Amino acid sequence: MLGMVISLTYMKTSNKNNYSQNFSFTLVLVPTLIAIIILLIGSNVARAFSLAGAFLIIRFRSAPGDPKDISYVLFALAAGLACGVGFYQYAALFTAVLCLLMIMLSLFNFGAKNAGQKLLKITIPEDLDYEGAFDEVFDAFTVDHTLAKVKTTGLGSLYELVYTVTMNKDINQKEFLDALRCRNCNLNITLSMCADSTEY
Repeated sequence: MLGMVISLTYMKTSNKNNYSQNFSFTLVLVPTLIAIIILLIGSNVARAFSLAGAFLIIRFRSAPGDPKDISYVLFALAAGLACGVGFYQYAALFTAVLCLLMIMLSLFNFGAKNAGQKLLKITIPEDLDYEGAFDEVFDAFTVDHTLAKVKTTGLGSLYELVYTVTMNKDINQKEFLDALRCRNCNLNITLSMCADSTEY
């Protein structure tokens, strides 16, 4: 029952219903499985070591998850552990409190940024001095900007500048790109939605 409550809270607090059905199913099962394991081990040290050895054989292969998803896994584990040792009231109490807390944080959109960081690639001709060439545009449209990388392209006839820029949400991105195109002779400009990209 606690696993079901945790899973429903996860689905409720996921952005735009963008959640994994498999993960929701897993959250229902994890507390039960952990409780069963704790009941089987009891106070037997030999069983505990045997179980640890069995888990070492199993390899879990998965992509790195969202930190929020990891917190839900730990939440489900804690509920299962509490039930496994017989603390049902404590398990129900902290499940109710934490689910309410997660719903409140989701409703208030806690931790959301007013400004978003993006990756900007600008191609310029080799005769354009890139140092300070776009400062006026950046001052008008961004909160902060940093030149991350400069490389030559087009057999040395062009430069590609890579910036990380922090833009306010109310900024018109088309006007920003148009202002940049007036400075770089209308060459290629790429504005990535996420600045975490490693494809510099």
